[in-house]
Parts: sequence; structure tokens; C-alpha cells
Amino acid sequence: MSATALPRVLHFVTGGFTGGATQVAVKLVTAAGERGDADALLVVRRKRHTDSRRIDELRERGLPIDTVPGWSHLATVLALVRICRQFRPDVLIAHGFSEHLWGRYAGLLAGVPYLVHVEHNTRERYTRWRLAQARWLAARTARIVGCSEGVRLRLLELGFPAERVMAIDNGINLAPFATVGTQPIVERDPSILMVARFARQKDHATLLRAIALLRARGLRPPVQLAGAGRDSHRQAVEALSRELGIEDQVQFLGVVRDIPQRLGNTRIAVLSTLYEGMPLALIEGMAAGCAVVGSRVPGVREIIQHGINGLLAEPRDPQSLADTLESLLRDDTLAAGLGAEARRQAFEHYGLARMADDYAAMIAQIVR
Repeated sequence: MSATALPRVLHFVTGGFTGGATQVAVKLVTAAGERGDADALLVVRRKRHTDSRRIDELRERGLPIDTVPGWSHLATVLALVRICRQFRPDVLIAHGFSEHLWGRYAGLLAGVPYLVHVEHNTRERYTRWRLAQARWLAARTARIVGCSEGVRLRLLELGFPAERVMAIDNGINLAPFATVGTQPIVERDPSILMVARFARQKDHATLLRAIALLRARGLRPPVQLAGAGRDSHRQAVEALSRELGIEDQVQFLGVVRDIPQRLGNTRIAVLSTLYEGMPLALIEGMAAGCAVVGSRVPGVREIIQHGINGLLAEPRDPQSLADTLESLLRDDTLAAGLGAEARRQAFEHYGLARMADDYAAMIAQIVR
């Protein structure tokens, strides 16, 4: 690459569109085009549940995007090798498990000069064989990025080389929240919103059991569950709401496009979860000025400072979560203070521009 040429950067990620890894990759490619600091291409791995309409929407927005098949790992790697040889990236950034394996194999075969592995969770499905592959690839990787400090520490625990491991916190587009979130909490609906896909990782069940406990205490806040995911997981949560006798309080929204507006009208944003990397949904709740509640797990506890910008509840503990939610439903002053500080910190620390700056600085460092 010449001293004046823009770095050519290929972001490779799953085509699920429900997880944070895909959202981050889309945002980084979008930001590169708007800022003009890289010639970027997004490549998504098609899966059985990949929504072609999302890919078409991104193309219509002018986002440089290509796809590779996901029906076999070999097909994925070979198709990505062909794209790399055509696009000739200086840097290939492979996001998430197990795409960071197949992406880097393709990059090596195509002769991409610099490889970057981005880990988006503190708990991934590493078998001994896949961890051995990841460690072998780590020796041939320029940087290994955790999307939060908690993920960085987990990467070190897994034995990845410390001199190549770093953290770049996730960020969100703050523009939709510039006016959303200004409504005082005491004027908002006394409701609870959880934005999360229905998956084994997300703990909707503990939230519903906490809501049932609140009902016994005379509190019946409306609960909205937004997100897609596996039908089997959603159906299990629906069945649990009926079993607990709270189905009249719980609304299953599916995929919605007005999350900022909904958050801006909501008192409490919750993320009940078993593990995370750095949850974008929780940051959006902060940006909207909600009183935020999260499970005390790595990836969440790096964002929420208990009693300062939100509250933490013990994971898998309906009693702890019910107590936490009750305090925010009954104490307007507490909820308002936490919401205001959450919004301030979101705008100060978790913007897309800061995340894009950090990735651009990393790229400039490794290609110089």
C-alpha cells in the first residue's frame, strides 16, 4: 500500500443480523465510507436463517457488500479466497465465532497481508480442536480484539498472545438518541423493555419469573420483549409467561425498527443474560436515558457501574432481579438519577465515532 492510498479493509462476519458482531461490522463499513478513511467491503456468510431482505437493504443504502455460502466451512473459505483475490484487502477483519477461523484461513490462502480477529463474547463454543486452531491462527494474526475489557481478559485466559490482544469497546450510532431520551423518567410509561434475540445466551426466563414475583407484590409493569431469534426459544418463553399467569403483561414485539423511540418512552431497559461481550442493546438503553438493569456478568458489569449509571442483578436469580426492578419502579428519584448518568456516559464513551476512530487507529498502526 502506498503512503497516500487508503487502506483496503474487508470485514467478514456471520449473516445472521441478530447479533452484535454483524451490527458492529455493518457500522464500521458504513463509517469508513462516510469518513473516507478506508476502502471497506463487508462480506457476510449466508446461513439458513439469513434474511436476504437485509442484504438487499444494505445494498440499496450503497453499502459495499458481498456474500459467501455458509453450507460448509470449505465452501465458505474458498468463496472468501476468491473475493479476497479480487478485492485485494490490506487487512481482513474477521468478526465473531466461528467466522474468525474461516475468515483467517481464507486470508492466509489469499495472501492478505494483515489479519485481525475480533471476539464478540466472553463465552464461545470453543472445543479443544477449535481452540487449537485459533491459537495457531493467532501466531499469524496482527491483532486480536476484544469488544470490551471483559472479552480482552477472557482472550488472555484462553492463551492468546498478550502482545497482540487489545480491547476496543463497541459503540452505537448516537444520532437517533439526540432528541430521544429527553423525556423525564417520571413522565414515561412505567414499563420494562428488553431488546434481545431469543437464544440460549439470553435469559428471558429469569426476567419473567421476576415479573411474576413483582405481581405478587402488587406491581404489574407492562413488559415488552423485542427481538427475533429461534422459534423454539421464543415459544418456550411464551409458554412460561402463560404458566406464570403474566401473559397479560408481556408483549412479544418481534423485530421492530423503532427501538430508540420505544426506549425513549420506557422507564426501564433490562438485559437479563447469561454472558455477553459488550451488549449494544444495553448501551442504547443508556443513550435513551432509561434506568438500565443488567445481569452481573462479564461484558455487562464493564458498562454498568452499580448504583451510578444503572443497577446489576445476580444472573439466574429472579429474586435479585425482582428486587432491583422494584426499587426502580417505586423510587422515581433513583430511576431518574441513574437514567441521567447512563445517558451522559453513553454519549461520552460509547459513540460510533469513537469506535470507528479506535479501529482506524489500529489499522493505521498495523499497515504503516
